[in-house]
Formats: sequence, C-alpha cells, structure tokens
Amino acid sequence: MAKIFLIEDDQMIIATVKETLEKWNYQVASVKDWQNVDHEALNFAPDLILMDITLPTFDGFYWTQKIRTFTKTPILFVSGGELDPNAVMALALGADDYIVKPFSLNVLLAKIKVLLKRYAPNENLEQILVFEDYQLNLLTNTLTKQQQSLRLTPTEALIIRLLFNANGQMVTKEKIMQVLWAGNEFIDENALNVNLSRLRAKLSSLDLGQRLITERKRGYRIAKKDE
Repeated sequence: MAKIFLIEDDQMIIATVKETLEKWNYQVASVKDWQNVDHEALNFAPDLILMDITLPTFDGFYWTQKIRTFTKTPILFVSGGELDPNAVMALALGADDYIVKPFSLNVLLAKIKVLLKRYAPNENLEQILVFEDYQLNLLTNTLTKQQQSLRLTPTEALIIRLLFNANGQMVTKEKIMQVLWAGNEFIDENALNVNLSRLRAKLSSLDLGQRLITERKRGYRIAKKDE
C-alpha cells in the first residue's frame, strides 16, 4: 500500500483528497505540526508528497528544500495558476511535477500513479548508498568496503547516511540530532558525542575511523580520501 503525505492546510481539500485516495487503497496522512513538517515527513516515510505552496508557517518551497536534504521521494506540487511561475520554481527546487488548482481528482490520481511507477524501487536491487569505496545498505544497515562488512545500529547507519550524503562537507550537530529525533532517537549533545566516538572506533575496521572528523563545537564530516 503506497503512502501519500499531504502538506496542505485547506481542510476541505485534505478531506476530499484523503477520501479519494483511500478508496484507491492509498495510506494517507497530513501535517499536524506546521513547525516540524520535515520531521513528520521523515517519520511517515511516504512514497509521494503532495505539496501546496501557501502554508501556515513556511511556504512549500522552503519545505521542499528541507525535505530534499534527506529523501528523493517524489513531490507533486499544487500550483495556483496554469502559467504560474511558482510551478517553474517548484520544479527547480526539486519537485517532480505539479497540478493546477482547481484540479480534477482523476487527473490527480493519474499523476500520482505515474510518479509512483516512475520512482518505484526495483525489488531486485538492494537500496545502496555509495561513498567512494564504501557502500551502505539502507535495508540491513551494513557498511561494506570491498570484501569487508560492518553491521551498524539503526542510529549509526542514519548518522553515516547523513555524512555520506554531505559528500565531505560538515553536518552540524543540530542537524544530526534533528534527524535522530525525527526517527524517535531522543539524544542530547553529550549522547551524540558518545555515539560518534563509539562509531569512530567501530569504523576503524574499515579504515574509515580516522576520516570521521570532528569540527569542534560545530559538527562532523567524513574527510574525502584525496584530502
């Protein structure tokens, strides 16, 4: 059952879209906390996001940029006009398609089906994140280098995922804790430091421990091998 997350504040639209999608056996959720839309999206782990532009706190462009830092889940934007330049901006920021208000529910369903089919994972392939010589299996939380493998805890795998995606750039402590909290790992800065020290020792078996760099009082990064 595919999961659809509605980032929309019009309760009539939410009710209508939810009722229609559920008839087609989609699981649907909508935003409850407008200060933490990205956290809710991460927790729900949708297969597709329906994103409005005008929202109670930050707009849809802002939340698209935030969501794109941790997922490539397709985003279908809701645009206010047929030639609205906002639609172009949405696509430039990472949206995958848009639909114009007022929209036909049949057109909405068609667009959702196309996007889900386009981005459906190949079940014969493992979900692998690659960083240089390293491969992180996102399903098993296994980190591999050539013939050596290391099993990580879910928390460790999430941290490595953030650092790999940063491609050598620093990830702030606040960002790491924010993502861990969104995944129901409630840790403070001291606990994060302990986790990173433990992870650094663990990574030594794959020659990655020394490359896990602490940027004092700021965050962490994985140094690229050519540094």
